[in-house]
Amino acid sequence: MLHIVACIKQVPDTKIIKMNPKTNTMDRSSAPAILNPYDAHAVEEAVRLKKRYGGTVSVLTMGPPPAVKAIRKCIEIGADEGYMITDRAFAGADTLATSYALTKALEKIAKEKPIDLIICGKMTIDGDTGQVGPGIARRLDIPPLTSVKKVVEVNKQQGYAIVHRKLEDGYEVIQSALPCLFSVEKEINEVPYSPLPNMLRAARYQPVIWSVGDLDDVDRTLLGLKGSPTIVAKVWPPEKPKGGEMLEGSAREQVNRLMEILRQKQELFAGKEARG
Repeated sequence: MLHIVACIKQVPDTKIIKMNPKTNTMDRSSAPAILNPYDAHAVEEAVRLKKRYGGTVSVLTMGPPPAVKAIRKCIEIGADEGYMITDRAFAGADTLATSYALTKALEKIAKEKPIDLIICGKMTIDGDTGQVGPGIARRLDIPPLTSVKKVVEVNKQQGYAIVHRKLEDGYEVIQSALPCLFSVEKEINEVPYSPLPNMLRAARYQPVIWSVGDLDDVDRTLLGLKGSPTIVAKVWPPEKPKGGEMLEGSAREQVNRLMEILRQKQELFAGKEARG
């Protein structure tokens, strides 16, 4: 029986969020809070593994009290239990401080019930760093398997997992010892509509809530703003890419022009390699 913990985050909906023109930062009050989409796929994969092998799915988040809504969404998807750490001491945390706080919560959960597998979304849509999952794995000294697009097997008895890890030009097959951590791509699954019993349970579900004082052996200098060596000084939209060249003329003329462009690109890259 597996015990899988999915680490999740409540984020502003970036399809709606606006930028503050004076500060060049995100105006988080301008958009509703949602479960990070990558994390929804992480929870869905955890639930599928539970159905496949048996076990329990827990979810863990760090955030302000309203983040309980994200946990309830995970209960809708099929998670069994939810944990939230919330405290003013966590405020202003970067990815380093966030991974530390979540690690301390995971250690407390593991004392109650050993953890076989941790699953995170590849990244959050409000930060796009992809650092928290590997940061947790590093602190727990377990293997991180990033960009997972398919879980082939999780064998608790023999202590290993096999996954497909996404690459730019394909994928690689990785076997890892358990316990380990997956950070998953959206393409790993599709999150279906939640069944009514799950929705009813989620509506009245109350997660386990811990403050910093409930965690063991915490170094408060590593939490929140004090424990965050990185600061986002400015955010700005990227420049829009220039439009492509529209090829005109006969088919032969278009092919000749395309070959000319490709040769120019080849010569450009060859020149860079020679200089390097």
